This record gives sequence, structure tokens and C-alpha cells, in this order.
Amino acid sequence: MDLIDLTLIWVVIIGIGIFMYVLMDGFDLGVGILFPFAPSDASRDELMSSVAPVWDGNETWLILGGAGLLAAFPMIYAVFLPALYLGVFLLLAGLIFRGVAFEFRFKAQARKYWWDRSFFGGSTVAAFAQGAVVGAYIQGFETEGFRYVGGPLDWLTPFTVMTGLGVVTGYALLGVTWAILKTEGETQRWAYRLAPWLLAAVMGFFVIVSLWTPLAHERVMTRWFDHLSWLWLFPTLTMAVAAWVFWRMRQRAEAAPFIGSMLLFGLFYLGLLVTQWPYAVPPNYTFWDASSDPGSQLFLLIGMLFLIPIILGYTAWTYWVFRGKVKSGEGYAGH
Repeated sequence: MDLIDLTLIWVVIIGIGIFMYVLMDGFDLGVGILFPFAPSDASRDELMSSVAPVWDGNETWLILGGAGLLAAFPMIYAVFLPALYLGVFLLLAGLIFRGVAFEFRFKAQARKYWWDRSFFGGSTVAAFAQGAVVGAYIQGFETEGFRYVGGPLDWLTPFTVMTGLGVVTGYALLGVTWAILKTEGETQRWAYRLAPWLLAAVMGFFVIVSLWTPLAHERVMTRWFDHLSWLWLFPTLTMAVAAWVFWRMRQRAEAAPFIGSMLLFGLFYLGLLVTQWPYAVPPNYTFWDASSDPGSQLFLLIGMLFLIPIILGYTAWTYWVFRGKVKSGEGYAGH
């Protein structure tokens, strides 16, 4: 077993789990963020019906990533939770409000608008909290002896507010391109009008983060500017994919904008990883410093080898069953 780097295997597993969550829960959080701006109540019904069959299954990846992180990298939990108590609370509270709104809105009559607001508020707060957590990871944590020694609000800075707003905008882009894919008529026309503006806003946040991060962190500045190499492939590809997505939006393509938006998130994610690698708790501790005992990693890895194919299988089956367009008055919301 000495020839197998279990820590690296777990980095890949958890990294894929988090990325799958970001993509799959990102678009249904994006639908919630867009909810107040939909052109009509019928459009809101269509938007919610488009994600109702899949939203709870999407969160399986959050559970997988979180549980795997606790088991394989306990030090990350030991630092992140004390540092991000309020951020994690906001994330969970937002997800709870979003989930409750799903169930109650379909049954509400006179006070349906309250659940519309809960769906919007919960989705927006959850997305903002996720972005702020990412920003806190980028800016690093004050630690001593594998313990967090900073304050409860150290995570909330102008930089993390900006990354939080960036993720809100990015999820809204995923949501609006999902609406293009899954709806038609008035709702789809509204989504086509809104999508280019959201794409421009996302790329604006991308440029700001790309400039702010190296200016604020000497280690990042060194990595990106003292070693001009293949790293610059990521921003170049990002700009190229954004231009392609915009072009396909202008052509009124249906699937391509959503696929392109997912590719953008993939490039953002890879860019973050290569910028921070190999630090699990920046700026001092690597994934190998934060990892659990190899015996524990191996025991859990055996379970994951059975669990991940099952999750992939039922996720694929769900999306296959509920493929196609959402029709007004049909679907989950119509029952």
C-alpha cells in the first residue's frame, strides 16, 4: 500500500464530489435566485417544476463531499468549522428555506407569494454563503498548532463578499441556461434575454477575482507571474468558452449555453485548484498535513467504491426519466 497515495485519491474523490454538487445544485439554486424576475406566475411554476424532480438528489453530492472531508481530512473540519460557523449556518439555513419552499409552494393558495420569497431568499443566501466560503479559503486562515485562532467574523471581508456575489451571479447563469434548456414560449424568451447579461456579469467577477487574488497574496502572485507557463491556459480557455457561449446564445441554441456554463464553472474550479494546490488550509497546511490515518482512509475508500457508482446510476436515471421540456400546468407543480 506504500505505493498508493491514499491522500491524493481522496483529494480526487472529494474534489469531484464538491464539483458535482456545485454544478448540479448550482442550477437549481440559480432558478431560485431568478424567481422574482420571472415574467409571470406561470413561468415561476415552470421554473420550479423543471428542478423539482432532481433538486433533492442533487444535494447527495454535498453529503458525500462533506462526509468524505470529515473522514479523510479531519483537520480541515477542525479549522474550517470554527472559522466559518456563521457562513456554514447561513448555508444550511438557506438550503432549509429553499427545501421547505419547494414542498409548500405547490400546495399553497392564498399565501403562495410567501413561499416564492422563501425560495428566492433561501437560494440566494445559500449561494452567497458558498461563495463567501470559497473566498475565505482563498484568503487563508489564521492557525496555530493545527487550530484556528482567528475571530468569528474574520471570514467576512470585502473579498469574500465579492466572491459571494460572484457565486450568486454564476448560479443565476446556470439557472437561466437551464431554463433555456427546459422551458419554451414566454419563459424561454425571457431566459434568452437575461442570459447574456448574466454571462457578462459572471465574466466581470472572474476578471476581478483573477486580478485581486494575486495582488493580495504573494504566493499566488509568484505562482502565476514568476512562472509563465501552462497555467495561463486556464484564463485563455475561460475567455474562449465565454465567447462561444455568448455566440450560441445569439443563435438561440438550447443545450449549448447550459453546457458552456458548466464548462465555465469547470475552468473556474480548476483554476482555483491550481492556484491553491497543495494547500488544504492555506497558507500553511497541505492536504497531506490535514489527512487522517492511512488505515482509516483505506477502510472508507472501500465503501466509497460501492457508493459512488450507485449515486451516479440513480442520478443518471433520474435525469433520463425527467428529460425533455416542462409544459405549463404539467409536472410536479400541477399535482
